[in-house]
Order: sequence, then structure tokens, then C-alpha cells
Amino acid sequence: MPETSKSTEPRLILPRPVALVGLMGVGKTTVGRRLAEALAVPFRDADEEIEKAAGLSVSDIFAAFGEAGFRDGEQKVISRLLDDGPQILATGGGAFVQPATHDIIRQKAVTVWLKTDLRVIARRVANRNHRPLLRDRDPMEVLREHEAKRYPFYAKADITVDTGDQSHGKSVELVIGALKRFLETK
Repeated sequence: MPETSKSTEPRLILPRPVALVGLMGVGKTTVGRRLAEALAVPFRDADEEIEKAAGLSVSDIFAAFGEAGFRDGEQKVISRLLDDGPQILATGGGAFVQPATHDIIRQKAVTVWLKTDLRVIARRVANRNHRPLLRDRDPMEVLREHEAKRYPFYAKADITVDTGDQSHGKSVELVIGALKRFLETK
């Protein structure tokens, strides 16, 4: 007797990479890992890949080369990663704002903006020393600045998913549902 699937719903097959964009602390890495597992595709974190390529932490890259040097390396790494076929890529919060990187991501991937209330994000990133843009600054102040500068770019993503302040599992479900609806129209 043939095996039957426990789920009657067909598995989502990605035709190309999915790039998660949004502010720091919104859950791109955590949700991205779970999303990749649910869709049976590789997960990549752009910041981790940049650190591997440079042999330095993101904080050390910022200190040695400034934000401009970091963004240049980020663009090259993201472009290379997106050539590897279907995957989930968590981008850094500023990647989608850089014109050349923005264009590369839009050309090569389905873009998903993970959006959450700033108060939720501020709570998540408080007391995290590994974020260079938060050093010696009030997280809410930085997030408000980023909201003003970055939201117009994030709004150009193919899909927007408001993840709210819920479990990562629920956020993954929301993203999968949004991806299914988006891909059905393509």
C-alpha cells in the first residue's frame, strides 16, 4: 500500500530565492531559519556570510572600514548568495536601502518585508552589544530614525508580512501563506 502524506496541502516549491528584509530585531534570522526548514531549502544569513568572507565580525568591519566599506562587501556577498538558487536569505537591516544592493535583491529574489511594531523591536534589541548601529544609543531613537529612512525602501518589497509580537512559528505560517498567495499570481 503506498504511503500517504499526513498533509493534504501541497508543499510550497520556491522558484527562486526569498530575501527577508526589515529592521534589525524584527526576526529575519530566527524566522528565516524556521522558514527554510519548513520549506526544505537552505538558509543563509547575509551578516554571517559577510563575516566568513571578511574573517571579521560585523562590528570589526564597521570599525575598520566604516559603514561604506561594510555595504560594499555586503553587496558582493548578497549577489553571490542569490546566485545559488532557491533559499531563504536573511539580509541586514540596511541592505535593501543601498541602491545597488536593492536592485540585485529585487532582480534575483522574492522579497519579503517582515514588519513589526517598533516597541516590540526595541524590546528585542535592548542590551544587545553586537549591533554596531546601537552602540551608546537609545534603541527606540535609532529605530525611529531607521523607520523614517528605511520604510520607504522596505515598502517596495514584493510581500509585506506584519509579524506582530507572536511566536516565530506563527510568523513562519504567515510568511508561507503570503508566499503562496504571491506565487499563485506569478
